[in-house]
Amino acid sequence: MKKQKWKNLFFLLLGINLFIIVLLLFLIYSPIEEDEYTSPDLNTTAHVPFKIKTDKQDLNQVINHYLEKESLNGAIDYQILLNDEVELRGALPVFSQEIQMKLTFEPIALENGDILLEQKSISVGQLQLPVSYVLKFVRDKYKLPNWVTIQPNEEKIYVSLQKMKLKSDIHVKVDEFDLRNDDIRFTLWVPVK
Repeated sequence: MKKQKWKNLFFLLLGINLFIIVLLLFLIYSPIEEDEYTSPDLNTTAHVPFKIKTDKQDLNQVINHYLEKESLNGAIDYQILLNDEVELRGALPVFSQEIQMKLTFEPIALENGDILLEQKSISVGQLQLPVSYVLKFVRDKYKLPNWVTIQPNEEKIYVSLQKMKLKSDIHVKVDEFDLRNDDIRFTLWVPVK
């Protein structure tokens, strides 16, 4: 009788483990809803352009200041670094542990002044997770500005700088975003009417 009880408990535990594995695989490989990105048109007759040239070091300081200010609101901590590519560093909560992750992106300055980040590499601890799953997690769990659109299926992030809210209705457009040559140029559109 004792053997039968252990046998039943073993198969119950095996069934629970199989159920958890199947559930995790289903969640990882299930389709992801996509957000479409649109770029608003800027009325350039009511704005005056100011050209700005900067470098990675200065832009990193601005980005980190903005993220530090935003993280005080209880968001999950993450960091963006500009090296030869754009790096997103953060942590994925898995059960009671946090696994470090790093995503790298190739930035592309678009003609409309926005930036498209194409995913290059990913490292999540020692796990091999699908890129689309990690991007979906970042989109769903991290507090990102509304002008950042993550498209997990396409492995891209669209940064609509024109939607970014700045004081005095100032708008930003990227002219050049070449991190390898440290050539970063923006146009600030300042309202005059």
